Amino acid sequence: MRKASPRADSPRRVTVTSPRTAAARRPRYPATREIDEQTRVGEVYMRSLLRTQFRLALFVCTVLACVVGGLPLLFLLIPELREAHLLGVPVPWAVLAGLIYPGFVLGAWLYVRQAERNERHFAELVERR
Repeated sequence: MRKASPRADSPRRVTVTSPRTAAARRPRYPATREIDEQTRVGEVYMRSLLRTQFRLALFVCTVLACVVGGLPLLFLLIPELREAHLLGVPVPWAVLAGLIYPGFVLGAWLYVRQAERNERHFAELVERR
């Protein structure tokens, strides 16, 4: 007589799967595609970049306005500076020629550098998504 194996008496195992495993998943679009197609998400990304760049430009313009606007006030409050000469040149002219224009160039260089840094951060943010 043959002895039945313990497995023969037990019910057969059944694999249970979710019906959603075969369903197609929604493709994830890269953020660059969202921006190119001008979707709501892309608009949020672009608004973020523009807002950052606008704040930087506003800061640089504010500093520039304070420096340029402050010079006449400085010469008004300290009249001796208007009359003083530096190497035969009146101090107001020396300040304009020797400090303001090089300061403009330095400010422009710093602005471009920071704007490029903002764009790099934005590109990293977009690529990370």
